[in-house]
Amino acid sequence: MKILLADDEKTIAVTLGDALRGAGYTVTVVSDGEQALKAAQDDPFDCLITDIRMPKVDGLTLLRRVKELQPSCKVVLITAYASVEAAVAAIKDGAEDYVQKPFFNDDVIARLRKLERILDLEQENRRLKEELAGRHQFGSIIGKSPKMQAVYDLVASVSQSEVNVLVEGESGTGKELVAEAIHFNSPRRGRPLVKMSCSVFPESLIEDELFGHVKGAFTDARSDKSGRFERAHTGTIFIDDIDDLHPLPQVKLLRVLQEREFERIGIVELVKIDVRIVVATKKDLWDLVQNNLFREDLFHRLNVVKVRIPPLRERREDIPLLASHFIEKNGRGKGFAVTPEVLEALQGYSWPGNVRELEHAIERAIALAGNDLVLKKEHLLRPLNMPGTDVSPTGKLSSLRETVAECEARHIKSVLAYTQGHRGETARILGITRKNLWEKMKEYGIEGPP
Repeated sequence: MKILLADDEKTIAVTLGDALRGAGYTVTVVSDGEQALKAAQDDPFDCLITDIRMPKVDGLTLLRRVKELQPSCKVVLITAYASVEAAVAAIKDGAEDYVQKPFFNDDVIARLRKLERILDLEQENRRLKEELAGRHQFGSIIGKSPKMQAVYDLVASVSQSEVNVLVEGESGTGKELVAEAIHFNSPRRGRPLVKMSCSVFPESLIEDELFGHVKGAFTDARSDKSGRFERAHTGTIFIDDIDDLHPLPQVKLLRVLQEREFERIGIVELVKIDVRIVVATKKDLWDLVQNNLFREDLFHRLNVVKVRIPPLRERREDIPLLASHFIEKNGRGKGFAVTPEVLEALQGYSWPGNVRELEHAIERAIALAGNDLVLKKEHLLRPLNMPGTDVSPTGKLSSLRETVAECEARHIKSVLAYTQGHRGETARILGITRKNLWEKMKEYGIEGPP
């Protein structure tokens, strides 16, 4: 830090100045408030240390003038016992701290170390905000890593066309945000964007949700109902979790892709539509095709352009930027921050729930922060011993199947602990259905709350 030291007591000016230089700081020493004000007008300083009682311009006036000239400059006041009340009042005017005479130089240096950390956090926060305001934000998609730059470029390119888009990525990576970016950067931006997730509805309702029905088509059909495709006419439809789409709706969806027409349930009259189709999958659709779980002809119709969103563990350099964004989004205007050491810990974690998990972690840490503006590591990263790539030796040689099963069971237990036994959230983080989770818990003998 560059420090301006203003004190008319020569002993303090010399000894404290030498101690600050010995601690690695760049120090300018002046003997009165007028000289200090001139120095602040000529040069930027990170910190001003000033006595309250000084000739020509007193320390409190100097505080206010320097804050006007250099708002980010930190101010530490030196005060005698009789002026403590004035020093406390000066805190309200923007001073960061005060030391009372007589003092130890080491105590002043310790206080400066804290201010130095705050300055580092403020500079990092400014840098991240500048990045958020620049090229690294595409709508609500945030990231500056090369992999995210490739996503931006592909989204910008494909948005201007009418081709079908397949968005691929793990749960929590932001597939819906990509679909929104494609729509709102396309010529259809002023038209409807209709969304639907195939994982939300049972097989019996998927067709009805997509294509609608007429009155009397089935027992509870008391009136006509338009489906999602019809409501998306002239706009874009986004179908999430297409990997959960059952075989019968797959057939009807293929016809829509080929003919741009469909029939409501209960009537043979065709409904013509003009719609752009964007779908998303959390699984490799080609693997599903190979296992006869997804139609190959439908896959090729959907996979005209594929946008793959990398998981957070593949773009760890984006974590500081994302953390800053979520702090600003959820911080209610307060200046919450994360220390460099904690940011490093965040970057070292695997984030199985991806960006969504990081946002939830920031929300939790803010909720638990109380009056502390520096978010704590234990609130951001729960001590769950989440498994990484290392496997503890078992003392015996196991088959690959046994080893994989052991790691899988351990990971399921860890995520269950993370979600405090919430099976729906656990299944979402793991990228499987609740039914799959229940089967695996039964297979591995994992106990947990219902």
